[in-house]
Amino acid sequence: MRVCLGLPDHHRAAAARLYWEAFGGKLGPVLGPEPRAIAFLMRVMRADHCIAATDSEDRLLGIAGFKSPAGSFAGGTGADLRAVYGRLGGAWRAGLLRLLQSEVDNDRFLIDGLCVARGYRGRGIGSALVEALIAEAAWRGYGAVRLEVIDANIRARALYERMGFAAFRSETLGPLRLVFGFSRATVMIRELRGARG
Repeated sequence: MRVCLGLPDHHRAAAARLYWEAFGGKLGPVLGPEPRAIAFLMRVMRADHCIAATDSEDRLLGIAGFKSPAGSFAGGTGADLRAVYGRLGGAWRAGLLRLLQSEVDNDRFLIDGLCVARGYRGRGIGSALVEALIAEAAWRGYGAVRLEVIDANIRARALYERMGFAAFRSETLGPLRLVFGFSRATVMIRELRGARG
């Protein structure tokens, strides 16, 4: 397995499908239907805000996005939403997504989605991606890494706890749980030692 910073162009379509497979359950009511969601992701994914894992035959096994003051892996803008969903469709989607998105945390490195291809889970790919994110955070001089995990994703939370993350706070979604399909997200943080800065 090879883990490296950046998403090669020839893996963009596979990365969009992988991201949708992982987060479509949560984002489907807003970004669906699937063909439009894939088109939106293909448009907005930032290769420079991603770490990719591939095998010896260059198949994409997993991706881990992150946020920085310069942007995020799968964020996009209102203009991107309008281009894919039209003026009205883009407007209501932008409003809902704004309520869900985390702010940029200039003190902590923010993980913005980690996904492993279904047939390759349980093989250490997720751990390798988290380790690469931690290394990237330390290289950039951050003192901590932050992520959010939804209440239904018990497997992901267990991985993060094994990797040294601890729950920082829990946030309820309130009435928006009816749109996004989950009711609570936990912010988890891992402090880093030896970060530059």
